[in-house]
Amino acid sequence: MTIKVGDTIPSVTVKRLGEGGMEDLNIADYISKKKVVIFAVPGAFTPACSQKHLPGYIQHAGDIKSKGIDEIICIAVNDPFVMQHWGESAGAKGKVTMIPDGNGEFTKAIGLDFDGSGYGLSTRSKRYSMVVENGKVTKLNVEEKPSDVELSGAQACAAGL
Repeated sequence: MTIKVGDTIPSVTVKRLGEGGMEDLNIADYISKKKVVIFAVPGAFTPACSQKHLPGYIQHAGDIKSKGIDEIICIAVNDPFVMQHWGESAGAKGKVTMIPDGNGEFTKAIGLDFDGSGYGLSTRSKRYSMVVENGKVTKLNVEEKPSDVELSGAQACAAGL
């Protein structure tokens, strides 16, 4: 079942690289007392994700956060090493928190996964953005096609806050 406005973010634990190495991060616990924007991309370093989606949120982070957002989070079905490197190479530090969903468990739990095996990508996340307040989804925008960055882009997000 696909997550919708009014739903609670599921309790899913993912692996990420922390200062001490690999660590567990429960996404629901992490955002439980925050107002966050979560946006997801089909894959790190892919064209629309690297040229439009992530750069837009980095560029507009100040504007988005000035509207009461505590944190901007990027999620992708990629491993922790890839997500860390992508964030570093894109200049995301201090603007966008990169959270890997290496096994796609969070993406599947919210029903926003798709089969990208025809492109050699296995299971991936649909492209979306959502606003989550204290663990509940208050806004959700899902793109029709993985290559589209319209409804879920930073400018649309900022305009809708």
